[in-house]
Amino acid sequence: MSRHISRFWAVLCFVLLFALPIGASLQAKSVDRGDAAETKPDSNSDTYRQLTLFADVLERTRADYVDEVTDEKLIENAINGMLSSLDPHSGFLNKKSFEDMQTQTRGEFGGLGIEITMEDNLVKVISPIDETPAAKAGLQPNDLITHIDNKPVTEITLNEAVDKMRGVPGTKVTLTVRRGGISGQPFDVTLTRAIIHVQSVKWEQKGDVAYIRIRTFNEQTQPGLDKAMAEAEQKIGGKLVGYVIDLRNNPGGLLDQAISVSGTFLDAGQDIVSTRGRHKEEDLVYVSKGGDKTKGKPIVVLINGGSASASEIVAGALQDHRRAILLGTKSFGKGSVQTIIPIAGAGAMRLTTARYYTPSGRSIQAKGIEPDIEVQPAKLEEIAAGKGLSEADLRGALKNDMAKKAEKKDEEDSSDDRKKDKVKDKDQDKDEKKEEAYDYQLERGLDLIRGIHLFERKTSNEPEAKEPSSKTAGAKK
Repeated sequence: MSRHISRFWAVLCFVLLFALPIGASLQAKSVDRGDAAETKPDSNSDTYRQLTLFADVLERTRADYVDEVTDEKLIENAINGMLSSLDPHSGFLNKKSFEDMQTQTRGEFGGLGIEITMEDNLVKVISPIDETPAAKAGLQPNDLITHIDNKPVTEITLNEAVDKMRGVPGTKVTLTVRRGGISGQPFDVTLTRAIIHVQSVKWEQKGDVAYIRIRTFNEQTQPGLDKAMAEAEQKIGGKLVGYVIDLRNNPGGLLDQAISVSGTFLDAGQDIVSTRGRHKEEDLVYVSKGGDKTKGKPIVVLINGGSASASEIVAGALQDHRRAILLGTKSFGKGSVQTIIPIAGAGAMRLTTARYYTPSGRSIQAKGIEPDIEVQPAKLEEIAAGKGLSEADLRGALKNDMAKKAEKKDEEDSSDDRKKDKVKDKDQDKDEKKEEAYDYQLERGLDLIRGIHLFERKTSNEPEAKEPSSKTAGAKK
């Protein structure tokens, strides 16, 4: 008898819980989209039947499961299962997860510094964040995480995987990783958790080019970009010939920041991205405001397989408007919109509500952004050349009239060179480290910017600075 009473109250509670939002939703649809209730007269009764089924399963699980389990855990997991079964990016955020997400968008959170998704019941790395435990450990985009502390991830949800990788700074976690797909050889990586301070934007002077690295899109991105560009213009001045914007391994972030960053390099009023969802009247088009702050200087954007979501919005907008040349490899292909819907007293639900499209109408989802120039990561290697024939080897070749002076100078400098040998030996390790850090894709981007600038000068009426001739130089001396 008590079981029947329990079932009655369970069904009643769930009917009351879901009836109000469902009724409100149907009412809203009947006002906004016509007589939806008339076309589907049995939708309410079907919903109630499914809720009765849910209540039956809940009651039986709570009563007969081998271990005692709380209603809160059962219902939370049921909601999360409902959402996560739709696509890899929808899900339920409990109070703690919701607070962590809000903290992360502000640019500081605790954990490993890794952006992940769920694919085929495995955790897939979108990209590690620069200068975090994950990046220092060598994790790469598309790595598959199969176990966390020797426990398989196939038995947990994405949110649970995130919770397991987060923890008290200084504690360790071991990840089992497969590289190159599920057939890759597994290996373990032990990482030490840390407080992740994400500096969204940093820049460096590369000769006459401003190199700007955007790591993620959080609340600090646009202010950081404005500061970087101002410092670059002040430091490089009139010699500034262009910008290299690095979006590699940038997992995305806030949509409004992606729109703002795109508008930094586009004229006002140009389309940046559009979102299209289930209901046409809710489709949106976002346009640029303010105008191009670079004053038309050439731009190269670096992308790779770790560039996702907001990064792809920026790359696609600049590519479609022919404002930048994209260099690198194809991006990740996350072109879906997740709306965070807070639930009073229970956290929030993250629901996929639309898809992203570039200004020309290209869908980003599962296709990614193709670079204009494909450049695979590479290492620079010096190739030893054999001894060949030169002018000096020819019989009767004229001698260089400057050779004697050069030989004399070489003898004078030889003693100084011997003194410097010890210093060179000490600096050799530093040089090797610099060589290891050589970024082939970046160097190609810098060369491309300088090439564009040179071409523009050659084809314009702007006079080129000429080196003084030897006679003129001698006269001045």
